[in-house]
Amino acid sequence: MSLARSGGSNRAAGNERVHVILQLDESAGAVADSLLSAYDARITRRFARLNARALELPAHIVEALAARREVRFLSLDRETIPAGHVSHTTGADAVQDSGGANAGRLDGSGIGIAIVDSGIDTDHRSFLNRNNNVRVVAARDFTGEGRTDDPYGHGTHVASTAAGNGRIANAEYVGIAPNANLINLRVLDSHGRGRTSGLLAALDWALANRATYNIRVVNLSLGAPAIDSYRDDPICQAVRRLTEAGVVVVAAAGNNGKNADGQKIYGMIHSPGNSPYAITVGASNTFGTDARGDDGVATYSSRGPTRSSWVDADGVRRYDSLIKPDLVAPGNKLIYAEALDNYLVTQNPALDAGVSPVPNRKMMYMNGTSMATPVVAGAAALLLQARPRLSPNMVKMLLMYTAQPLANFNMLEQGVGQLNLEGAMRLAEDVRPGLSATTAVGAPLLKTNTPPAPQTTIAGHSFAWSQGLIMGRTFATGESLITKYQKIYAAGIVFGDGIVFGDGIVFGDGIVFGDGIVFGDSTIFSDGIVFGDHALTSNGGTLADGTPFLPLDSLFGDGIVFGDGIVFGDGIVFGDGIVFGDSTLAGDAVTQAQSAATNGDQTAAMPFAADDGLDNVDY
Repeated sequence: MSLARSGGSNRAAGNERVHVILQLDESAGAVADSLLSAYDARITRRFARLNARALELPAHIVEALAARREVRFLSLDRETIPAGHVSHTTGADAVQDSGGANAGRLDGSGIGIAIVDSGIDTDHRSFLNRNNNVRVVAARDFTGEGRTDDPYGHGTHVASTAAGNGRIANAEYVGIAPNANLINLRVLDSHGRGRTSGLLAALDWALANRATYNIRVVNLSLGAPAIDSYRDDPICQAVRRLTEAGVVVVAAAGNNGKNADGQKIYGMIHSPGNSPYAITVGASNTFGTDARGDDGVATYSSRGPTRSSWVDADGVRRYDSLIKPDLVAPGNKLIYAEALDNYLVTQNPALDAGVSPVPNRKMMYMNGTSMATPVVAGAAALLLQARPRLSPNMVKMLLMYTAQPLANFNMLEQGVGQLNLEGAMRLAEDVRPGLSATTAVGAPLLKTNTPPAPQTTIAGHSFAWSQGLIMGRTFATGESLITKYQKIYAAGIVFGDGIVFGDGIVFGDGIVFGDGIVFGDSTIFSDGIVFGDHALTSNGGTLADGTPFLPLDSLFGDGIVFGDGIVFGDGIVFGDGIVFGDSTLAGDAVTQAQSAATNGDQTAAMPFAADDGLDNVDY
C-alpha cells in the first residue's frame, strides 16, 4: 500500500528523506532489516511487539518499498498533539455508598492506568497514596526531551481526573479511581506535540510491561485526523494488540464537532478513537450540576461516523463508517491538578481555578474529550478492581449497557449515552465468575436469575439505562445482552463481528445491507437480541426508543442523498447546517491532546471549593 493510496503524501522527490511507519507482514521475520538496508532506509525505532518499524528513507523509493510482499502497510510518521462534581454525577460516589459487595472499598487499588500524554507532575499532592508514597510507579519519555514531568500541563490534569486523590479541598476534586497506580508514558512534548512513532513506542512499552505494573487500562486523551482505515492505521493496530492482551484502551473522540461558523460537523472522529477495539469517549456538559436531567453533549465533541478509509482492488475508496463515539462522559470545565508552571496556564492564566496558592496543590480548568476520556478510564479501573477477570469487551459492554441516553441527541453524537458507573458496577457485581472464550453462546451471564433493575438515581434524578450496545455500523438491544453470554465478550472479537445483513452476507469490508434487515450469526449471538437499522435521536428512554435520524445502510455509501435531503459527502454543507467532514487529507497530520475551548457551550464549572491547605485523607 503506497502512501498516496493510504491517504498520505508521496509528492516529495529527489534526495528528500521522509519519516514513515512500516508495518510488516507476520511472515517477514529476519529478512526485514536486510531488506530495509537495501532500500537505504534508516531504522529510527523498533516496535517488537507490534511487528513494526519507524523509518527514515529517500522519498523516491517509498512506492517500491510499499509494493514489497513483506510490507503490510506503510504510512507517514504523523505528528501528534493533545486533544459537575465528576465523582458524584458519574455515579462513582454511589458505588461506595451502594451497600453492595464492594461498597466503600473500590478506589482502583492495585490497578495500573497508563497515562499516555504530556507527562505527570509527581510533586502534586493529588498523586500520593494513603501512606504518602507517590502512585506514579513508572515513567518513560518517548519525546526525546529526556524528562517525564509535565511542562505542558495536559497529562497531569488527565491523570488526576482518572486517579487523583481527595486530599485537596476536602475531596471536592477527587478522581474516579483515587488510589490506582499510574504509569506515566510521555509522548507529547513541552508544547503538546508528538509523533506517531513516539506514541507507538509508548504503546509497545505498555504491551511489554503490562504484567510488571498490572496495566489494565490505557488512557489516550490525544489523537490525529483518522485517515487510514483502522485495519491499517498503526496506532489502531497497537490498540488491537493491547485489547487482545486484556488491556482496556480508552480513547478521545476529538474536539471537531463544529466548524468556525458554529455549524455541526459529522464524520470527524479522531484516530485512534476510530478503532472498534477502543472505548471511544465524547464529551458531555453537566452545566455545573450533579443532577443529570439537564446534561447534554458538548457542541465541540466530535461526531461519527468514522471516515477513515482504504482503497479497494478496483481503486475505489471505501470508508469504515462506524458509529462512534461509544459513549460520552463529563468533559466541560473540569477542575483537576495543575502541573507546576505549565505552558497552558502560563499562556492562559484564567485556567488556574484559584483553589490554592500552594504550587503542589493548585488546580486548573480544562475542557474537551481529553477530560472525558480519563473519567471513563477511571471507571474501567474500578470495574476491574471489583472483577479482575473481566475482558476489555466485557468492560465495554457494562459501560454501554448501563449508560444514560441523553434526550435530543443522536447516536452519532453520544453513542449509547452518558457514563453511569453506579449502574455498571451493579451489573458487574452480578456477572458470573469463570466466563471465558470457551463459554458457550447463550450460557448464563449472571449468577442470578433476576437481572438488576435497569434504572439509576443520581442526585434525585432517575433515568433508564440504554440497555443496548453499539455494534460497528448498527446497534443491538435486548435483555439477552446481559442474561446470556455472547461471543463478542471474549478477547480478540470486535463488537461488529457476527452481524449478518439481509442479503445473507456477514459484516465485512464494503458490504451493503441489501434489503436493510440486520440479524446476528447464531454462532456469535444468542437469541433475544434485536439489531437496529436506523441511527436514532434519543427521547431520553432506552437506546431503542427515539426517532430515526439516519438509515444505517447509508453508512456504506458516500455522496448518497437521503429522503430528508442530508448528503454524505466530504466537506459538503447541507441545508440543515450539518457538515460531513473530510478525513482524506494528505501530508502530515497532527496528533493532539483533545482539550478544547467551549465556544458556545454554557461554561458552568464543577462546584467550586477553596483548599484550606490541610490534607484530607478521608476519601
